[in-house]
Amino acid sequence: MFPIIPANSVAAVSGNDEGIFGYGSSSYPTPTDESNLVSNTGVVASDTTGVGTARRQLAATQYGEDKGIFGFGSTGSVTAVSNLVSNSGVIGSDVSGVGTARSHLAACSYGGDKGIFGYGETDAAYVSMSNLVSNAGVVATDVTGVGTARNMVAACEYGSDKAIFGFGYAPSSSRSMTNLVSNAGVIASDTTGVGTARHGLAACSYGGDKGIFAYGSTGSKVATSNLVSNAGVVATDTTGVGTARITPAACEYGGDKGIFGFGKGASMQSVTNLVSNAGVVATDTAGVGTARGYLAACSFN
Repeated sequence: MFPIIPANSVAAVSGNDEGIFGYGSSSYPTPTDESNLVSNTGVVASDTTGVGTARRQLAATQYGEDKGIFGFGSTGSVTAVSNLVSNSGVIGSDVSGVGTARSHLAACSYGGDKGIFGYGETDAAYVSMSNLVSNAGVVATDVTGVGTARNMVAACEYGSDKAIFGFGYAPSSSRSMTNLVSNAGVIASDTTGVGTARHGLAACSYGGDKGIFAYGSTGSKVATSNLVSNAGVVATDTTGVGTARITPAACEYGGDKGIFGFGKGASMQSVTNLVSNAGVVATDTAGVGTARGYLAACSFN
């Protein structure tokens, strides 16, 4: 006989086992194309020789349930080039850019098998436009922006098929606002911020259906984090753990855990901080790979 599951019981959704950090800058503003794989136990591997155009201030997301994509960024000038990541963590060569070239944007998965890039800055202005990524890794043309145009935002999945963009910098100040993304990839208008306004942070999913924002700058670098419930509600600040820094990257690993890595503190960092399936950020793990910031990360199977 099958067990009876209460109607209000929802099992956590298992995510991808492995992750990848890629690109960035170890000596700003010079970009790099190296990458580092993350095992299903959260162990970061040494540098892998770069593939594709070296760039910084890009974004990355999972797509197709088990693959990933790095997109956009700056080589010194903004670009819209993208690079697909196979389900074994191999980065593909450049794909001609689609959408408005920009940097300092964010990306995350939605709808179970698709992705979205959003916000950022062109060489001339902050923007709020977005670009959807199909479950085959195809980047779509621009969708008219919703919400406050800003850069240095972060984004993650929540609720197993929805997403959230949060925080960032709009003209003259850091922000704590968020924008929810439906399971059809539609971005909602601004939600009043919870937590310390900051920019240059990172975010990832954890626990199968929740998310976390962490690190960034208020004008001073911080290690503050904010949990996101499976309904997309952002919690108040959690006291920082680990090296305070700006422009790290983060991704899911191990099916239900997360990892924040790299970034710029007093200098470029290669430290990582694991996130448990209960959303607890661990202290620093000694870095592996080239210390750098302004990079991106995503999970894959």
